[in-house]
Amino acid sequence: MTKEMLNEEIIFAGFGGQGVLSMGMVLAYAGMIEKREVCWMPSYGPEMRGGTANCIVIVSEESISSPIVTTFDTAVVLNQPSLDKFESAVRKDGILIYDSTNIINPPTREDITIVPIAASTEAVKMENKRIMNMIVLGSLLGVKPVVAVESVIEALRKVLPERHHKLLPLNEKAIRRGIELAQADSAVEAE
Repeated sequence: MTKEMLNEEIIFAGFGGQGVLSMGMVLAYAGMIEKREVCWMPSYGPEMRGGTANCIVIVSEESISSPIVTTFDTAVVLNQPSLDKFESAVRKDGILIYDSTNIINPPTREDITIVPIAASTEAVKMENKRIMNMIVLGSLLGVKPVVAVESVIEALRKVLPERHHKLLPLNEKAIRRGIELAQADSAVEAE
């Protein structure tokens, strides 16, 4: 049996201030820690907070020919405008993960795996709504382990400014909770 080469093209999208770019950056750093080829390409409106933001992350075992991607293996969306824009950009048999707390009209495609995660609600339960993005990143790893959780934790240490390192245990807990939520959702979907 031959091992399939990893080449994962992901878009993270939401409002500025939701931690969309941070999710992508942490994943890209985790890929670098694992000696993978990576690309992180951010894009955001002039408003920054409150405007739309997205980033493309590619994690591959081979050289990446171009960071410009128009269809994705996985889309991770945190708001309705991003879902409306990127649902159709997910490849057939791809994955769409979304924060079901903030989406009024859920995705409707039947040729992709759809994973609703109530990340904002879960972040409130964990008493820090700023960790919502790490819950969602964890859910991505729970559905599709592109990199090891340990690599993501190590990457967080590099990405988070040192003054925020006291939050590392909470962020790790959020990532692990996201994995649990995604795997529970996948188990329900498989029944």
